[in-house]
Amino acid sequence: MIDFLVHEQGDSVGTIVVEGVKAGATLTGWVMEQDQTITLKTLSDIPIGHKIALQELGDGATVIKYGVDIGRTIAPIKKGGYLHVHNVKTKRW
Repeated sequence: MIDFLVHEQGDSVGTIVVEGVKAGATLTGWVMEQDQTITLKTLSDIPIGHKIALQELGDGATVIKYGVDIGRTIAPIKKGGYLHVHNVKTKRW
């Protein structure tokens, strides 16, 4: 079963596609462009449609999804951590 999607190798986040992800769970992700699966342990409960960090992201790091810069972190995020509006902001303002 696939728990999260990653668009391409090099993305720093994946998107959760199942309900009920709990902290400590080992999740399976699908990297679509390369047709590969990866596993990752989550550090937090993460709602469906929200993002999980695929790597360590420092404060001010660029977040990559779809191979595109989608924002910057405003706090460090560990691999397996939850990304959303509380720790990621747009670079537009």
